[in-house]
Amino acid sequence: MELESPRGAPAGQTLSGLLQRLTDQAALGSDPALQELDALIASADWPALLQGDPGAPQELARVVRALCGQAAPPKEEDGGSAPAPGRAERAARVGAVLLRLLEGIEAAPGSPGPPGAVPALRPAAPHLYLFCVTHCQERPWTSSASRKVAAEVLALLLRVTGCGSVAEFLRGETEDQAGSFAAVMGLLKPELTKESWKNNPATKHIFSWTLHQVTRPWLSHHLERILPPSLLISDDYQTENKILGVHCLHHIVLNVPAADLHQFNRSQVIYHALFNHLYTPEPDLIQAVLECLLDLFPVLERPLQWKAAEPRPTGPCDDVLQLILTYMEPEYRLLLRRTYARNLPAFVQRLGILTVRHLRRLEQVIIGYLEVYDGPEEEARLRILETLKLTIQHCWPRIPCRLEVFLKALLKMVCDVARDQSLTPEPVKTALLQEATDCLILLDHCSSGQVTSLLLKAVQSCEDAKVLDCIRKVQQLSGRTNEAGT
Repeated sequence: MELESPRGAPAGQTLSGLLQRLTDQAALGSDPALQELDALIASADWPALLQGDPGAPQELARVVRALCGQAAPPKEEDGGSAPAPGRAERAARVGAVLLRLLEGIEAAPGSPGPPGAVPALRPAAPHLYLFCVTHCQERPWTSSASRKVAAEVLALLLRVTGCGSVAEFLRGETEDQAGSFAAVMGLLKPELTKESWKNNPATKHIFSWTLHQVTRPWLSHHLERILPPSLLISDDYQTENKILGVHCLHHIVLNVPAADLHQFNRSQVIYHALFNHLYTPEPDLIQAVLECLLDLFPVLERPLQWKAAEPRPTGPCDDVLQLILTYMEPEYRLLLRRTYARNLPAFVQRLGILTVRHLRRLEQVIIGYLEVYDGPEEEARLRILETLKLTIQHCWPRIPCRLEVFLKALLKMVCDVARDQSLTPEPVKTALLQEATDCLILLDHCSSGQVTSLLLKAVQSCEDAKVLDCIRKVQQLSGRTNEAGT
């Protein structure tokens, strides 16, 4: 069955003619083709299209692809950072035509609804989705009008296809029912090669956003499609792209079973790609890499049969911690110090008693960081105190021989905080003193009361109320309060 255009020509012929006009270089800067296509869509007999013409879905997909091509951001070599005037406005006009198309399918009298619309839209749906994701967020090539129409097109696309969310649209309703993710990645594949992925400034954002919509168990079915682009983006020289790629790798690590990551040594490939980023002094990148590595370690470090007569083998977590401690000790930049300190407790918690392998260097880092004021929020010192607590809890047999060193560092910090006249808020000072008190109590427990004995003279000679309060808490909670000294 043929659809009649406003001029009485068969719909297939009209769509083909419009496709030629839309892809003609001379017509890209004018609107008559868009207006004619809009009129054709408004007058189309959509029930007949959905029920009868087997070639109409493919023809619609060709038109949608051509329309989306006109609304694409300018290529990088054409000035991707400064889009040509009117590009966002043209995207808004293209989005209005696409919206008219979807509205026609949804609202046509006698339309069979989603069961009939899904087959008709299946070839065009991935192109519609890519248009929406390209223009729905604030980017240099978008405007408020283009973002609004893109959001409307996406909402209507989901409604017409009977999907409750973007995730359902991409993955399908069940694990066995395929969604549009494979088709979308198929369209992105030519743009995600080493030579082409930077040509379109939207490609990396489309890939990342789409990837994060699909979770386990669906994501593992597409591992071959998503891992190479993620590694490619993370290997770029620009920090922004590195971070984006690492976030993609992190999502893969969290949502793909360990067995699949072990195949073809994928987990090791991811690990080495992440490890190389630790040599870059970029706080945001280091933070993203360390978060990803902490979730990757359980995949890499499978349970091993350990014989007591042999030393336990070191693993990736040991290697990363050793490198972090090497960089932490001489580091003077506050942002990097905070980033390293923020993640250090997680490494101690993961290694547990095996932290003793790194205790000598960890001791130097803890002492050095406790001495340095870290700004009003004192994030680094708070995290280092947390690290010290965990270290004492896990490595307590090795702590008594280091008791004097840790005790001096903690008392010096307590005195510094008590006398601090800077802009540090009182709640932060209170938190520092409380964490230091907890560390002193743990030191006392693992040293059989040596801390309270050493603090007796300090109580008699100290005149600062905050320091005295801290010492008394240690004595009371340790159960060895000295009446004469209090």
